[in-house]
Amino acid sequence: MKQCTRRQDRTSFQLLLPILLTGLLFPLYLSAEVVDKVVAVINHEVITLSELEEETAVVFRSITKNNPDAPVLEAMEEAREVALKMMIEHRLIQQKAKTYNVTVTEQDIDDAYEKMRNGMSLSPVEFKQKLERSGLTEESYRKKLKSQILQSRLLSYDVRSKIIVTEEMILDYYDENYTSRVAKGSYYLLQMGFSWPETDDPVKEAANKKETLSRTERVYKLAKNGQDFRLLAEKFSDLPSASDGGDIGTFTLDEMAPAMRDAVATLNPGEISKIIDTPAGYQFFKLLSGEDNTIVVTASFEAVKEEIREKIFDEKLKIAYAEWVKKLKEDAYIQRL
Repeated sequence: MKQCTRRQDRTSFQLLLPILLTGLLFPLYLSAEVVDKVVAVINHEVITLSELEEETAVVFRSITKNNPDAPVLEAMEEAREVALKMMIEHRLIQQKAKTYNVTVTEQDIDDAYEKMRNGMSLSPVEFKQKLERSGLTEESYRKKLKSQILQSRLLSYDVRSKIIVTEEMILDYYDENYTSRVAKGSYYLLQMGFSWPETDDPVKEAANKKETLSRTERVYKLAKNGQDFRLLAEKFSDLPSASDGGDIGTFTLDEMAPAMRDAVATLNPGEISKIIDTPAGYQFFKLLSGEDNTIVVTASFEAVKEEIREKIFDEKLKIAYAEWVKKLKEDAYIQRL
């Protein structure tokens, strides 16, 4: 009788075992499902929550680095939105690439990785450390490189080949950005300035001024002998205008400081002023134009033609790329969950 009861108990336990195991494993199944749940569907592919969280972490670090005072919750929400948008676009690009049979090999990624590392003059260890400080692993960075290479090749097929930059476009850009009309009574000027280190020691101050004057006179002589004023200004001038080749635009005589006015008032276009001594240092000027309604050319067309072509192409590429991505989205099935 006892043996029969034991057999019945054993049979009942065997029947209950699957139910008990299901009950024990069900919370684990739910937990796994939460970690990897689908957050977006793009045509026949999905983006999971774990993928999104990985990308969001990188974007979040970038946002908080540029704006450390941003509220954490707002920054996280912004990062999640940016990351998901980027991931959807990248997934659409990958899908489009398959229709063109565009591929990226491991060698392509290796070459791009080494090119970036060598461009920064970093050792392999230093480069990995830099990636880590940016919140990237070598694996995640290589994935980004693959996406970038794929995107670039796909753009060559679908976007770049359709962009046309005409000679007329280049001329229009040149007229608008490299020429200007000087109004009556205005002086269009280039400037160079040289300052000396400040010190409380009068002897040292005098020595510094003497050395600075000597440096000014050397560059002044080069300019007077016909060397390009703009290039000299970029290389030697201490003033903020150096980054613009010494270009400080137009002034009327009334707008000029007395020393500056005395130096340029009698100049003819193309002439260079004498060196003037100011409290901040030594300066001299080149007059581009002082005539009524004269058109001043800030650079020759041939010198900037290819630069302009690249600028126009890049501007048109940005617009074309945005339109291309917009069309990809319109033609795709996208559901954000």
